[in-house]
Parts: sequence; structure tokens; C-alpha cells
Amino acid sequence: MRRVRLTALPIVQSAVGAALAWWIATLPPIDHAQPFFAPIAALIVLGGGLGQRMPRVLELVGGVALGVLVGDLLVAWIGAGVIQIALVVTLAMVVAVLVGGGPLIVTQAAASAVLVVTLVPPVDGPTINLDRFVDALVGGIVGLVISVLLLPLNPVSAARRQIDPLLTTLAELVEEVADALVARDRAAATKALERARETQGDVDAMHSALEGANEVARVAPVRWRERGHLGAFLDVAVPVDHMTRNVRVLCRHAISLLQRDEPVPREVPQSLRALGGALRLLRIDLDRGDEPRESRLSAVAAAQMATEALEHTGGFAGQVVVAQVRSLAVDVLLAAGLSRDEVQELLPGLPEGPVSYG
Repeated sequence: MRRVRLTALPIVQSAVGAALAWWIATLPPIDHAQPFFAPIAALIVLGGGLGQRMPRVLELVGGVALGVLVGDLLVAWIGAGVIQIALVVTLAMVVAVLVGGGPLIVTQAAASAVLVVTLVPPVDGPTINLDRFVDALVGGIVGLVISVLLLPLNPVSAARRQIDPLLTTLAELVEEVADALVARDRAAATKALERARETQGDVDAMHSALEGANEVARVAPVRWRERGHLGAFLDVAVPVDHMTRNVRVLCRHAISLLQRDEPVPREVPQSLRALGGALRLLRIDLDRGDEPRESRLSAVAAAQMATEALEHTGGFAGQVVVAQVRSLAVDVLLAAGLSRDEVQELLPGLPEGPVSYG
């Protein structure tokens, strides 16, 4: 039921788009009796372009219409059959490439051309019939209007679905490293590293979703009021990207610390747990649209504890772990809306020495 609830709007978009495209194509002046390609084109645009950036949606519209047009013209000339399918696919893709289409428009042009040849072959001899091309344009335009004007996705919800689980995962990872250091469990630290390496796909999906959400917030009038709240998620994207990289470095050096049998000052796992708390608080404040004051306090506390542990570390790996805690605290503070100058003012100072961290 949760999955159904999350996909309720796309389902409604598709149902309304298919019905509306068919209805419009049957009205004068179009007045087509069986406008098969109108709802199909609408569904392709709404399904393939769901939450995507506008160029992708336009590519889908162009790909469907181009494929239908090429298919209709070629079938009227050479008829339908096995060899004709190969020729139609080839020429549809060549034309799509020649007009400068990307992979999406090329593939969609080929698929639409195949539908013309296989499902609705011409029955009136070599006469060129552009009805299906018009139907495809109607469906594509209906899909575009619905996704942008009538029933656009909520950009904040789209952003939240990507960032919330990523922040939760990062919080769990730093807490897992803390537990591994306390137990001196190298296997647990290695497992955390393996899990951290899997977050890159989530980061890429986050950037893609935020680009689409930002575009919806810009072009869809009914979503303009969401731009302020969405801005907080957009500001978080780069710091969260940095966090995932720093967590991977943290895991690697935690493993090295345990391999070298270096001491683990109690402040280090404490600082990591404070970081985990800061990440969880940041997620909650982002969802609510609140100023993340408590998240900032937890991040500063984490940096303070890590700095206190610096003089008790017994080797290079321990110092790097401390450095990564400070770096992660900086990332959290930047994600919490502070400038880099403000972050530097809040961070505790480091003891004098040849190397500085954070």
C-alpha cells in the first residue's frame, strides 16, 4: 500500500493522459475514429519522462512522433513484412540521429516505427496517411501539458524520496564505524566500507532527481510555491555528495587503525555517534522545512570531541579518522545552511603542528 501511495500521482497522470489524448484526437477538427497512437504517445511521455528534465520529455515527444512519421511514410512506399520491419527500424533510427537526437529519441523513434508496421499496417494501398503522426503529436502534447501544467509531480516529495534514505544510510554508516571501533571489529568496519561504496548510485540518483524537481518547480505554475522548501534540498546536494566520499575514506582508515592496532580514544566513537545524530536531525528538519539548529549543535559537538581525541591517537590512521570526523562535521554544517566562513568560526581550533585537519 505504501508503494501504491507513492505512485498514486503517476498512475492518475497516466490514466487521465491516456483518456484525454484519445478524446481530443476524436474531436473536430482532428476527428479520428481510432486514434490509437494518441493515448500510447501520452503514456510514453508520462511514463518515460516522469520526474525527468524537460529535454528528456521533449525527446520522448519527438521520438514518438518521428518514429510514427517515418514508419507511415515507409510502409506506404514499401509495405509491411519482415524485411520492411528491419528497413523501417534502420531508417527511423538514422533519421533520428541525423536530426541530432540523443539515445532516447533514437530508441523511441525505432519503437514507434515498429508499432506502425506491425499493429496498424496500411490497408488503402500506397496512399500516405498522416493520421497516426497527428495522433502521436496530440498524445505527446497532452502528456507534456499534464506533466507540466495540470498534474505536475510535487518537486519537494521527489527530492525527499532521494535525500531522506541517503541521509539515513550515512547516519547508519558512521554509527556502524563507531560500533566497530569500540568492539575493535575489523570485519564490521569492512562491511561498513562495502556498504558505503554502494552509495554512489544513490548519489547519482539524487542529483538526477533534484535536477528534475528543480525544473518542475520552475516551469509548473502550481508548484511555484514549493520553490522555497525545495531550495533547502538543493543546497544539501553537494555537501551530501561530499559526505558519501568522506564516509568511504573514514571507513578505510578505521580499518587501517584496527589493522595497525592503534588506540581508539573513547571520544572518537562518541563523536561519530554525534555525527549520526546530526544527520538524522538534519533529515527531520529538511522534511519539516525548519532551520536545523540542533543538527548544527550536534555537528559542532562531534568536531569538538574528535579534536579532543587528537592528542590521544597513537598513529597516522587515528589522526586521519579524526580529520574525517571534522570534515564530515563541516559537510553537515554546510548542508545545514551555514557558509564556509561561519563553519570555520564554529569549529574548535586545532593544536599547533605541521598538519591541520577539517
